[in-house]
Amino acid sequence: MSMKTLLALLIASSPAAVQGPGALPSFATPGISPDGAEIAFVSGGDIWTVPASGGEARLLVSHPAIEARPLYAPDGKTLAFTSTRAGSVDVWTLNLATGALRRLTFEDGAEQLDSWSPDGQWLYYSSSSRDIAGMNDVYKVRASGGTPMAVSADRYASEYWAMPSPDGRNVAITARGSSSGQWWRKGSSHIDQSQILIVRPGAPPSYQPVTDGGAREGWPMWTADGQALWYISDRGGPQNLWTRPAAAGGTARQVTTFRDGRVLWPSITRDGKRIAFERDFGVWTLETASGRAAPVPITLRGAGSEPVVERITATSQLQEMALSPDARKIAFVVRGEIFAVSARDGGNAARVTRSPAMEGQMSWAPDSRRLAYASGRSGALNLFLYDFTTGAETRLTDQPQNDVTPHFSPDGKQIAFVRDGRELRVLDMASRQERLLATGVMDREPFTSPRSVAWSPDGKWLAYLSTGVRGFTSVFLVPAAGGDSKQVTFLANSNAGAVSWAPSGAYLLVNTNQRTESAALARVDLVPRTPRFREDLFRDLFTQEAPRPGRPAPQTPPAAAPPRDSAPAPVSATPAFEFNDVRRRLTLIPVGVDVNDQVVSPDGKWVVMVGGAEGRSNLYIWPLDELSTEELVARQLTSTSAFKTSVTFSPDSKEVYYMEGGRLQAYHLDTRQTRPIAVTAEMEVDFDREKMEVFRQAWTLQRDNFYDPEYHGADWEAVRRTYEPRVMGARSPDELRRILGFMVGELNASHSGINPPGGGPAAAPTGRLGLRFDPAALEASGQLTVFEVIPLGPAAIAGIRAGERLLAVDGERTGPGANLDQLLNGKVGRRVTLRVAGAAPDSGRDVIVRPVNTGTEKGLLYRSWVEDRRAYVARASNGRLGYVHILDMGQGSLDQLVVDLDTENQSRDGVVIDIRNNNGGFVNAYALDIFTRRPYLSMQPRGGVVAPARSQLGQRAFERPTVLVTNQHSLSDAEDFTEGYRTLGLGTVVGEPTAGWIIFTSNLGLLDGTVMRMPFIRIRGSDGKDMELHPRPVDVTVVRPVGEFYSGRDSQLDQAVKTLLEQIGRRQE
Repeated sequence: MSMKTLLALLIASSPAAVQGPGALPSFATPGISPDGAEIAFVSGGDIWTVPASGGEARLLVSHPAIEARPLYAPDGKTLAFTSTRAGSVDVWTLNLATGALRRLTFEDGAEQLDSWSPDGQWLYYSSSSRDIAGMNDVYKVRASGGTPMAVSADRYASEYWAMPSPDGRNVAITARGSSSGQWWRKGSSHIDQSQILIVRPGAPPSYQPVTDGGAREGWPMWTADGQALWYISDRGGPQNLWTRPAAAGGTARQVTTFRDGRVLWPSITRDGKRIAFERDFGVWTLETASGRAAPVPITLRGAGSEPVVERITATSQLQEMALSPDARKIAFVVRGEIFAVSARDGGNAARVTRSPAMEGQMSWAPDSRRLAYASGRSGALNLFLYDFTTGAETRLTDQPQNDVTPHFSPDGKQIAFVRDGRELRVLDMASRQERLLATGVMDREPFTSPRSVAWSPDGKWLAYLSTGVRGFTSVFLVPAAGGDSKQVTFLANSNAGAVSWAPSGAYLLVNTNQRTESAALARVDLVPRTPRFREDLFRDLFTQEAPRPGRPAPQTPPAAAPPRDSAPAPVSATPAFEFNDVRRRLTLIPVGVDVNDQVVSPDGKWVVMVGGAEGRSNLYIWPLDELSTEELVARQLTSTSAFKTSVTFSPDSKEVYYMEGGRLQAYHLDTRQTRPIAVTAEMEVDFDREKMEVFRQAWTLQRDNFYDPEYHGADWEAVRRTYEPRVMGARSPDELRRILGFMVGELNASHSGINPPGGGPAAAPTGRLGLRFDPAALEASGQLTVFEVIPLGPAAIAGIRAGERLLAVDGERTGPGANLDQLLNGKVGRRVTLRVAGAAPDSGRDVIVRPVNTGTEKGLLYRSWVEDRRAYVARASNGRLGYVHILDMGQGSLDQLVVDLDTENQSRDGVVIDIRNNNGGFVNAYALDIFTRRPYLSMQPRGGVVAPARSQLGQRAFERPTVLVTNQHSLSDAEDFTEGYRTLGLGTVVGEPTAGWIIFTSNLGLLDGTVMRMPFIRIRGSDGKDMELHPRPVDVTVVRPVGEFYSGRDSQLDQAVKTLLEQIGRRQE
């Protein structure tokens, strides 16, 4: 078949399936019927069927939820699939004769369906809900219903993509690496390298490697005689189908010869003669005898559940807010469109923009009649102006670079903005002429801050943030009329968020910090500060005119907003700045909170801050008037947990407007009351129109911000041409995101991906008891017999013991057909009565427990694993060595490291540092410091003990020999830690090379709420070479066998102990 004919067949779909000329449909996760006659596949989130020879596809399962991975039962009478229709990704079955649906899994995690058992009694799937962190285990559940049981559950290791052998005795699985979550990624990377093994169930199970690792290999499928396996591998280049004997020592053979593209989600007929698989958005089949692969031509016939033009009414999920200078109007953004509403009354909002692109970064003119904003409707972000009195929109800039953060001058005659993250420019509103004022490293889309540029009160100066030497961000001033910029802050801090002027123009405030430190509020006096005295207030009483008897005292009118047609009030001239010694006139205001944002009141008496404390975001206020009688302490204004943004004062300094959790709020400083501003924004969302803008936005953001300008070798313009027709043919938001995921996968980069918006319907949280059950007993009789009790879990606290049976939950019996997860759904934190019994007939008893959520149980399981490793190292070293494990490189794990380096570990001769499976973060430097610091003094009070000076003076330091253990899942900032450990010569690295998965990233929200990860900061090692795609090596290689947990051994720790003891011995010689 020629490619021209193939393209014609792919395009020949019904109008309901593909929108517009040139659009191409997407077909995914095909499951071939046991007899090879039919293929079920997914398109638009619905399940369709088509003859295996191709032709018209008929709609089988249609639902607004997301359906995936349809797999036929061995008798062809039932179809299993996953669906989100209950709020989480669960396994369901469909009786093809009656249409009856059955839900088989009920936990709040996400299941990945793998296969059926040969007798059709069981369904195999993988899930991370019961292992530590995101590690997957393999489970099976009866097709008739019941509690799932573990098939392969190596602790803190990943197993997935399982298929039982034709005789049902063994199970082929995939293990190691992150392929189960990164199957969309193109190209080779160490973190995705996996291994196929055969598991022989038992107590414990045994594991036989089939493949040797060093490639991404997965989706094992048995031949009909059980003597060989088919699988997908990228060994030697692109993904292809391979086969090899199941017995150890066999030779692998590549069957397909694709030179590009991705081969995914295969399924095999019962006789093993045909395999269906997904390739480049199409369904293909392979004749296993001949090795011939061909696409299946498909034409969709039927109306799926694709979205139509939807009218939405938004009352929350606002993305940005701007208060007008007269405090009478508020402009805000919903789903990329700008609306405006009364600041006092709220209500139905007037729509301002009507383009398919994202609009935002709003700035009101001083007359409160015009609004400037940025819009991406022409490709790049340009500035536009909307006049509310005429309803006219005017384009202000039209360059191919992005123009961001517009700010009107105080007189409304100019707009300052930043172009391409490098130029501070001013646009004259009358002539429409631009002037370049300054260059630097400034705000760059999409990493912008609304207060990174600020006009002086008299409009003669502009303050702006720019990053310079060694990545430190400082405040600069430049005359609005043109001239040289002057640096006015010199703190060696990487981050700065907002610049605020005092109304007098005499000083600036800026919030500034290093990433792992709380942000401070800094004040820089642009003129030397002249002290003010309270005594002068008393003297002033004698210079004021006293009221005459009989004459009414002058009345001070109440503060009010300026009249509707008023011109901007004249502003006093800013005093002449003194730049000499300005560096010495910076002070840090001791506000005591982590300042994320700040704004000065118009009367200059207050600064309101968005501050973080104890993980919550709230508003705080601090007095700036040095004659104020207010106590110098940050007073908390709000006490809610949602994040606050867009903080603005009313012109009378009496109210603070802000956005919280996507809703508008106003706080009155006198009454100390919060006033919600209820708004309604109505708009129509046309999916077919919006999806193209989401695609353009995602592609452009990667084009302009991906850390490597060579895109890891991808032709990014060719990528756009390839994926645009697929986006045109996308029939649901999830299918759109899947296509975008493949597009991002073309970069073969870590820290990438596409995720759905948050806030959708979710399943009831599943209560967790902290119990693990015997799979053999569960399979034989349906009984839940405890074989592991997680320490400190609900069951452990209640006294449940291994060997006991769980008979009932709140009076509902467990046993055959009952699903424990279903019985515990929605019971997190509640009082639950468990009926348990031992082996004796009369040993039944009721136990009261309070189930925890999945995350809490995972945490308890992790700490149990850590304590087991710690005891293991103590035994293996005869008590000479300590042990710490670092879960990730976040602040919480840094705090836990301090806890774990306790007096017992401090008393050892050395410590094993374990960062296996560490998911990264940003505190590697702080963790390294603890192990890098060397002793240089000791301290001893009279009659007391000798102690290291660092510890006595409050500095964390271990000051003993160490060894580091890494593995394939040590990634991101854990690799930074490894690089630092080796470069600084701290000790030997044992285990496996790290992931090669290290770029610094950020999450970006797209127009429809889709979240795209954006790797934008390159990381190089001490040798100056890129660390991305280049794992950190080890000094002593030890590859941990899959399934080793069941044996009670830890071969990597064994070697680490041996290495460190030898190291200590050499030092003592």
